[in-house]
Amino acid sequence: MHRRNRWDELRRDRLASPAAGAGYERARRAFELGERLRALREAQHLSQAELARRMGSTQPAIARLEAGRVAPSLDTLDRAAGALGVELVITFQQPQQRDRRQLSG
Repeated sequence: MHRRNRWDELRRDRLASPAAGAGYERARRAFELGERLRALREAQHLSQAELARRMGSTQPAIARLEAGRVAPSLDTLDRAAGALGVELVITFQQPQQRDRRQLSG
């Protein structure tokens, strides 16, 4: 639950600003992308250092990506997919309607 508490704290802080909606969504996407990357890496029993080596990157860069602290480029995502032996799939979809109360609670 520790990871969820950190996200709840981050969400609460972000929602306090005037640009809350857009900032919250960017942070949420980066956080979820990082969690997905970490899950894929761990499922293959790879260290951050090994994934970085396979991608031609550095361990600290992988740590930042997994923590959701950066917005990766398409090239970075493509190299991560290649290093993990998965296909990168990017799509567009209609936004989900969210009740403002759901974001703050």
